[in-house]
Amino acid sequence: MSAANVHADDRMADLGRQLFFDVNLSQNRTQACATCHDPNHGFVDGRDNGVEGMASLGDDGKSLGDRNAPTASYAAFVPPFVHNAKGNYVGGLFHDGRAGSLADQAGGPPLNPIEMGLKDKAEAVARIQENPDYVAAFKTLYGADVFSRPERAYAAMSEAIQAYERTAEFAPFDSKYDRYLRGEAQLSEQEELGRTLFFSQQFTNCNLCHQLRTSPMGAQETFSNYEHHNIGVPVNTALRAKNGAQPEHVDRGLLENPAIDDPAQAGKFKTPTLRNIAVTGPYMHNGVFKDLRTVILFYNSYNTKSAKRKINPETGQPFAPPEVAENLSLKELQSGPALDDKRIDALVAFLKTLTDARYVE
Repeated sequence: MSAANVHADDRMADLGRQLFFDVNLSQNRTQACATCHDPNHGFVDGRDNGVEGMASLGDDGKSLGDRNAPTASYAAFVPPFVHNAKGNYVGGLFHDGRAGSLADQAGGPPLNPIEMGLKDKAEAVARIQENPDYVAAFKTLYGADVFSRPERAYAAMSEAIQAYERTAEFAPFDSKYDRYLRGEAQLSEQEELGRTLFFSQQFTNCNLCHQLRTSPMGAQETFSNYEHHNIGVPVNTALRAKNGAQPEHVDRGLLENPAIDDPAQAGKFKTPTLRNIAVTGPYMHNGVFKDLRTVILFYNSYNTKSAKRKINPETGQPFAPPEVAENLSLKELQSGPALDDKRIDALVAFLKTLTDARYVE
């Protein structure tokens, strides 16, 4: 790549950064991309929103989503949405993979009526043109006629945000685990046990879905193979009670993706990265679990025979049934033996080593 192209990429990323934080790209000028993907909170929504952070509040101040905002950190590593050789759907942005690229994803929220709420692309472009610095940057980077059609200018906006999301700010690979791989840090005894368990298919099922590289010691591991699976996540009744969803509503996951019409995909969601997992709760696509340890216990409930080990510590009751009972990935979920508390705590300790340095006190 030439020096000129590198310079253009830097300027595009800088423009994207400004757009990412610009509240003027929402109907009431109160919300930016960074509102729900806050860099100070692991690029997730750090607000309570009246639902303990389980879902995001829209620019209108009243609309609540039904899904938890996924982290934008390391999102540049998500592959395009495809059907792989194993017969699984892989990749795409959003929980159901419906956006084929970071740019496609960036173009979604501004026009979503329960998110940023702009009525159409023309309104978004008009907001951009209010800022003379934007106008100059767009024309320099995308051509003097970039504003000739709203669709073209809107695509340019999305591409600029994509360029920003591909910078090292989103994927620094500077966690304790990364420093351990480089010989710059040592894991504690508990963290090392967790690491060993995580990458061992004899003792856990973690890396069946949460390992991208072939070697457990590989650099730039994002801790997801990006496959879509139904792991039996229960309905978040607390969220549904607040967001106005009808009692009969079912989130069908991958089947909500416009490209999918196969009922066998209902209930499947994209495997998320585990990078920054310790600081990006609540967990699962609907924010139903508050604590990271609860997530491990939930997975363990598929393998334990003890009724006591099937209790959700956050409710004091057994884990609720799946929202979609069909299409469960039981082969993956039931791999490996049940775990005792020592091993569960070790896995949690290891997962905490995946936190970027900026979020470690």
